[in-house]
Amino acid sequence: MNRWPMAIELPVQWGDMDSFQHVNNVTYLRWFESARIAYFEKVGVLEEMPAVGPILARQTIDYRFPLAYPDTVRALATATRLGNTSFTMGLRLESKRQGKVAAEGEAVMVMLDYRTGEKVPLSQSIRSRIEALER
Repeated sequence: MNRWPMAIELPVQWGDMDSFQHVNNVTYLRWFESARIAYFEKVGVLEEMPAVGPILARQTIDYRFPLAYPDTVRALATATRLGNTSFTMGLRLESKRQGKVAAEGEAVMVMLDYRTGEKVPLSQSIRSRIEALER
């Protein structure tokens, strides 16, 4: 795994910047979220919503350098580990203007039955689609 099979491009907006004249740290997390959702749509993770779906259990981020307007970021996502009730995703943001990685992170997603609040196994169907995408 970890081939970056999902990549989306997002413009840096003027309003993404804060008073320090660079993109606010929260925006990086939103861009990671957009890459995760694109990945989920590609492999069908959201098909059973609202009954069963992923919930973010943990997310980390390492900021490499500050981004600023104008720029475009490539937000990339991959699955790095498949567990019984969870899976781990690698996330990356690349600056097109700078030509280098601006941030890297990891997210742990847990499959949850939203009706009961209990963890549920990652279905074989979703597991197979993730494995196929990552090949």
